[in-house]
Amino acid sequence: MRNIVNTEQAQAWNGYEGDHWARNQDRWDAVNEGLNSPLLDAASLGRNDRVLDIGCGAGQTTRLAAHRASGGHALGLDLSAPMLARARATARQEGITNISFEHGDAQVHALAPAAYDAAISRYGVLFFADPVAGFRNIGRALRPGGRAAFICGAYPEENEWLQAFAELRDLLPVGGFGKPGGPGMFSLADADRTCEILSAAGFQDVRATRVETYGTWGRDAADAATFLLDSGPGRHLASRATPETRTRAHHRLTETLRPHEKDNTLRLRSAALLVTAVRG
Repeated sequence: MRNIVNTEQAQAWNGYEGDHWARNQDRWDAVNEGLNSPLLDAASLGRNDRVLDIGCGAGQTTRLAAHRASGGHALGLDLSAPMLARARATARQEGITNISFEHGDAQVHALAPAAYDAAISRYGVLFFADPVAGFRNIGRALRPGGRAAFICGAYPEENEWLQAFAELRDLLPVGGFGKPGGPGMFSLADADRTCEILSAAGFQDVRATRVETYGTWGRDAADAATFLLDSGPGRHLASRATPETRTRAHHRLTETLRPHEKDNTLRLRSAALLVTAVRG
């Protein structure tokens, strides 16, 4: 990538974090699968639409958009080379031809102006250094009247995986992790502020509604605890503790998650914002 401003994000998503998500994409898709239909329904994708998927990762939402817009085209854009490699490989395996992927920073990436009917994102618009600039760049890529639908992290008190992490506060430096408005996946958790950002970026009819889903996090509590502690936030927190403390944290997280086991599956509730808007 020659044009990049979110350098820390690029480093993370082209390092361990990107490799982890690429290796475990089936698991992350199982976590977030319940958000796909609300997202795509909100975007009102038509058969011949041209769709832009921001922060597409390994491409599940891009592939779903390509199916809905079977006579059009879906482009997935992401910072992460490892995840894009997985996205391209899966699209080839599934024989999807109306799809492509680009490696770039959506805040500044050179997107063709007014080239898309809709823009979507599942947790992919949360990490802009300058959110107004990021959404303005996305808006320029939409035709006048083009639609946007984004899933954003919100309601930390209603996300059961995050509440499970909170039980480790005396073992790991959890601090303000999950605080709305802070850097990371809860940066757009304040609905009013998020609507103001999109309005400042030139969008109209901006609305934010709550959505909820139960995702599959593992086979059982121990499996889910390992997965959570190996993921980006968990790994970062655990890396700052001693091996003995990490073992204690895994044991406690396992016991915290135990009540959520059922039928050889561990499912947790997630809540998010579904933000919709129209390009002016």
